[in-house]
Parts: sequence; C-alpha cells; structure tokens
Amino acid sequence: MKIYLDLIILLNFFLDFLLLVGVSLILRRNTSLLRIIIGALFGGISILFLFIKITSFQLFIFKIIISIIMILISFGYKNMKYTLDNLVYLYLISIILGGFLYYINDELSYKNIGLIFFNNGISINYVFILILSPLIIYIYIKKQKKIKEVYSNYYKVEITLLNNKRLCLTGFLDSGNNLYDPYKKRPIIVLNKNLLKNYNPKYILVPIYTVNSNTMMKCFKIKKLVVNGKNIKEDVLVGLSDNNFKLEDVNILLHKKIIGGNINE
Repeated sequence: MKIYLDLIILLNFFLDFLLLVGVSLILRRNTSLLRIIIGALFGGISILFLFIKITSFQLFIFKIIISIIMILISFGYKNMKYTLDNLVYLYLISIILGGFLYYINDELSYKNIGLIFFNNGISINYVFILILSPLIIYIYIKKQKKIKEVYSNYYKVEITLLNNKRLCLTGFLDSGNNLYDPYKKRPIIVLNKNLLKNYNPKYILVPIYTVNSNTMMKCFKIKKLVVNGKNIKEDVLVGLSDNNFKLEDVNILLHKKIIGGNINE
C-alpha cells in the first residue's frame, strides 16, 4: 500500500481548517483568518507524529494536546471556559464530520486509516471529502444557529394562581405579543386554556385588536410569576387562548416587557 504523505498533510490541513472555521462561526469568535490557517497548518503537520509507535492511550493524550494547541493558536486564551467551549465545539464538529465520512466510507466499501480512505492509491473518495465536507459543516453550522435563535427564546415559567396552585410551564418570548389591558396598561401573557382545569377565576374581558378581527380575551390575575427562577415583579395578566401555539412543548407566550433581556439563564 502506498501512502502519499503530502496528500495526507494537505487533506488533514483542509479538514482542520474547516473544523476551526466552524468553531469560529458557531461561537462567533473574533479572530483572524491567518490565525486559523496557522492553527490548521499545525494540525496538518502534526499528523506525521501519529506514525510513531505509541500506545493507544498515549495517542489519545497526544491528539488532545494537538487539539488544545490548535485552539490556542486560532483563538488565543482568555479564560478556561472560553478555551473549553472552543475545544468542545471542535470535537462536536469533528464527530459530525467524522460520522459523515465514515458513512461514505462504509457505503463505498473503501479501506481507511483514520479519516484517510484509499483504494489502490488516490480514489474518488478524495473528491467526496473535498466537496462534501464543507457542505456538511455548512449545514451543521446553519442548523446550530437556527437552534440557538429559536431556543434562546424558550423559558421555564412558573405561575402561582390565586388558589396557590402552581403551574410549571414552558414559555416562549413572542416578539409579536404587544398585548396590554387598556385599563392599567398591564402586559398580558397568553396561556393555553386547556391547562386551567377545575379553576374558575374572576375574568377580566380585554379587547384584542388584530388585522383581521376584533375580539374579547378572557384574562385573570395571578399571585406570582417566576421566569427562569427569577421573580417577576411586573403586574401582569394571563390571557386564555384556544391555540396550541404550534411550538414544541410551548404552552404560554410571554411578553417582551416582562423579560427585558435580563432573564436568560
């Protein structure tokens, strides 16, 4: 079997570069392209040391050390959490990409050494790696950003009713919720009415104006509202809705006034 060291180094540099760019984009790291290139070059050249005969445990430690140095070169050191976050996402993206390449390898029945696939020398697998690796990392980054954007608006909500019964809910910060009662200008959070079983509070009818119609919403007072473990001192009303909100596990829509950007965990 022939092993082309120049191709191994080049391919490893290419993959390390993609991984480091992925970390930078997901975590929004303020770093230069030159630092990422140098970090990837270190990772590409260091693969030569893997041909030295060492134990599996020593190889494992060696790979971790290489990863840490790559991270430090590319993003610098600010504190331990910053560095660990970079390292964790480097391995997460590596797992995604490695799993994808393993699937391609398994489907095409090529032999491999690590992430290097071969079939009587240079094969079409190199083309797959060069073309599809950036694509799979792009899709992963895009999905990660979408998840962050969506789930950053999810909150743990606890409502204490006037009869001291507590409701533990999953809330969503709805940027379109600008509902106030016209009497005292209290913000209104909207609850799925199916959650109120055997509870009949004194309702306040609040006029709701939408583009398509005008209606009256049943609202009621509560004793206490806790969002992400923090007590909300703002006087609020809870309005009832027939909708399920079409959001995963969400049963209450929060109001931007009561969040104020200070409730995130």
